[in-house]
Amino acid sequence: MPILQSIVRGLSVRTVRLLILLICLGCLGRHPALAETRVALVVGNSAYQKVPSLTNPTSDATALAAMFKAARFDLVELKFDLAATELRRALREFASRTRDADIAVVYYAGHGIELDGNNFLVPVDAALQTDGDVLDETVSVERVLFAVEPAKRLRLVILDACRDNPFVNRMKRTVASRGIWRGLAKVEPTSPNTLIAFAAKAGSTASDGDFQNSPFATALVEYLPRPGLDIRRALGYVRDDVLKNTGNKQEPYVYGSLGGDDVSLVPVIASKAAPQDIQSAVRRDYELALQLGTRDGWEAFLSQHADGFYANLAKGQLNKIAAEDARVAAAEQARLAEQERARLAEQGARQDELTKAVAAAKAAEEARFAVEEGKRIAPEKIAAVEAARSEQEKPKDEKEKAAATLEQVGALAEKPADAKVEHQLAALSPPVQQPTPLELTVSLQEELRRVGCNTASVDGTWSAASERALQLFNVHAGTRFDTKGASADALNAVRRKTGRICPLACDFGYRAEGSGCRKIVCRAGYELNDLGSCEKVRTKRAVNPGQPKPRPESAKGAKMDDTPSRQAAGKIFCDSQGCRPLGKGCRLESGWAAGDKNRSSQYQVCP
Repeated sequence: MPILQSIVRGLSVRTVRLLILLICLGCLGRHPALAETRVALVVGNSAYQKVPSLTNPTSDATALAAMFKAARFDLVELKFDLAATELRRALREFASRTRDADIAVVYYAGHGIELDGNNFLVPVDAALQTDGDVLDETVSVERVLFAVEPAKRLRLVILDACRDNPFVNRMKRTVASRGIWRGLAKVEPTSPNTLIAFAAKAGSTASDGDFQNSPFATALVEYLPRPGLDIRRALGYVRDDVLKNTGNKQEPYVYGSLGGDDVSLVPVIASKAAPQDIQSAVRRDYELALQLGTRDGWEAFLSQHADGFYANLAKGQLNKIAAEDARVAAAEQARLAEQERARLAEQGARQDELTKAVAAAKAAEEARFAVEEGKRIAPEKIAAVEAARSEQEKPKDEKEKAAATLEQVGALAEKPADAKVEHQLAALSPPVQQPTPLELTVSLQEELRRVGCNTASVDGTWSAASERALQLFNVHAGTRFDTKGASADALNAVRRKTGRICPLACDFGYRAEGSGCRKIVCRAGYELNDLGSCEKVRTKRAVNPGQPKPRPESAKGAKMDDTPSRQAAGKIFCDSQGCRPLGKGCRLESGWAAGDKNRSSQYQVCP
């Protein structure tokens, strides 16, 4: 007391008042629900030593322990694969921690067994060869209830141990009338505020399901941690989910009773903030979502604040984002439509230019033929004039003869061959730039390669490969162009195709993949057959050199007397005495060598 008085005298009055205010605020801010002490023991037994292991208990226990930790339990103990001694020790240590707890929970996943109406948890080292071993090698559910009994407000035991127990079928009964069952028996707790939740109804078994966690554990993790939800309603929701997910084959069951007040594993923290402060918090969330300005941000805001003034503003912001997305989509569609229109217009202009170029090329070709025809006719006319001149009278002298000949040749050169040639020569002026046949051939070869019909080179020579490419295009495009040469009509038709027309054909040993051919590679022990597929390699049987070759089927029924008819005269045969000619009139016969039953030999038979 003197020490406290000296400390108080050393502090100023202002400091003392500040300390008193902080203590009062701490007491006012402490909510009764937050003062509760909650502890949990979670056990998962999977690795049984005498029977096959279980799949889900370890993962189920892990999920429940994570749920209790997320619910801010003061103590969460997670144990795996406990033997009998370890399980009893864990319950003893947990009982010491429940003395100061308001809520105590024990979750067990593993094998359980019923003996004469009593329930027992099976450790991983249990053998259970007889019914008497149950009392020595297992832990009773009553021992679990004893561990949670000190808790003041709620004692909850969850037993996910109603599986199909393999110990039952092999266990020997010392008393024939003694009942041993796979499921667990009905339990009526004697302590108040105690609940025992079974994964399945008394006398029935539970399913592990097809996923990492059993249906019962999945539902527990879903509903138990909901703030403010009464434990009885939470277990009711668990029952409904398990029935739905198992097709009404498994029904969880709860034994025990509670009082009239709601009891939840996770309490609701009551907010004493004024409505004005609540609106301020909502406004701050709205401003954060406004700064983000995305659909995800506004949807997150509405998930927390579904109603009210700011919720309506958030919905309006979502509508604005949807309208902007629709506008952008419409603009993109318009842009794509304009590109398509421009492309079609460009193709139409190219078509017109190509048509004009083809017509000009045809006119130039006709004019060239006309000129060559004129050059051919001119010498013929000169020869005709010369013949006519020879029939006429000879000039008086050589000078007059030469003058007359030059005059006729000059007159013929000044006058065109005929009117048609004069007209066609006039058509050549002015000259028009037209695609040559070489350019037309190259363009058509390139377009045929683009649509997948031409596999040869683009060299401007209309070869048999080019004819075959155009014929393939006719077949797959339904056209009838002449394949003897390149034409403008064929070029225009091929250009109008935007994708591959001819199917991809690959050489032997390759297969079509995408837009190219890929080599077929067989795995070890397989080889490529004549059909282009992989088949297993047939191993050839090794032939023993000392073993005689099997006789053909056609010779199996032949008689030994037929051998001489097949032997030709003058043959050489060999035996143990050496090789020598076959005697005249003799024949060869086969048999086993003397003293050796594994080697055949031939010998000579003479009359």
